[in-house]
Amino acid sequence: MATARAPRRFCRCACFCTENLYVARYRLHVRFQGEQQLLRDYGRLEQEVERRQRLGQESAARKALISSSYHPARPDLYNTLQDEALAPEFLAAAEYSASPGADLEGLLQRLEMVSGEKRIYRLPVFTAPFCRALLEELEHFEQSDMPKGRPNTMNNYGVLLHELGLDEPLVTPLRERFLQPLMALLYPDCGGGWLDSHRAFVVKYALGQDRELGCHYDNAELTLNVALGKTFTGGALYFGGLFQAPSALARPLEVEHVVGQGILHRGGQLHGARPLGTGERWNLVIWLRASAVRNRLCPMCCRKPDLVDDDEGFGDGFTREEPTAVDVCMLT
Repeated sequence: MATARAPRRFCRCACFCTENLYVARYRLHVRFQGEQQLLRDYGRLEQEVERRQRLGQESAARKALISSSYHPARPDLYNTLQDEALAPEFLAAAEYSASPGADLEGLLQRLEMVSGEKRIYRLPVFTAPFCRALLEELEHFEQSDMPKGRPNTMNNYGVLLHELGLDEPLVTPLRERFLQPLMALLYPDCGGGWLDSHRAFVVKYALGQDRELGCHYDNAELTLNVALGKTFTGGALYFGGLFQAPSALARPLEVEHVVGQGILHRGGQLHGARPLGTGERWNLVIWLRASAVRNRLCPMCCRKPDLVDDDEGFGDGFTREEPTAVDVCMLT
């Protein structure tokens, strides 16, 4: 009789509490290696370090409370993702990518190349009815008395989808069934064919709340950013080069959001969001991770990861498995 396979254990790199700490006041990502260095270089950052150290435990507590006490407005969203929620163009691109003999040239005929140089692409992802349903659920949760975690250190408004309970029914099948074959053709050198975890969250921009996003790069090998709605002006994304490259922000490329459409880019691509002009914009952001790549080199500290066990979900996508022989992203 076959024995059950133990679930994979995901980890963080210890640099999560020392590197790339975001200071909103100065819009800077900084390094923390001790109080003396901190005071010498930046001032006081203990509060952010302590917040990061508590993050996993507090997130697990919020998730447990939401699971036991929250009453969704759209319970249908918590069923496994169905093809009917996805745009026909997205389904066609994913189906082609998974077919025998599929190649990059054929895939590029099925999506928009925003920039060949920067390897940024766009295509419709969700149908309009699904976007409206998801927004209805997100707003219902926002107005509830449930505890809410910040999406990340730079965004103050939004929702962590794993805490809300939408990781397993929505994001995991989206990654495994559709994004993996597509990303394997677009980004084979960035782990596109080896995606095994993710971090997904929704960010909200509105007047009187977050209006823009400072320049940064993602803790991910690849990123999908989908505009869910609503009606807005401004707030375009801008992209530079890879963060490791000299003059990475020279001649940034601006890309307008289109509701229902997703922008695909490499996680290491420097990017940000221009100020929102009017209205309200909600975006689903999925950081796609490949342990085969990041187990060799942490993208945040650019060193071999110093692994710390994480009991919450996918951690930061690292595992204690031996790195797989896969080519990593080049500085292009």
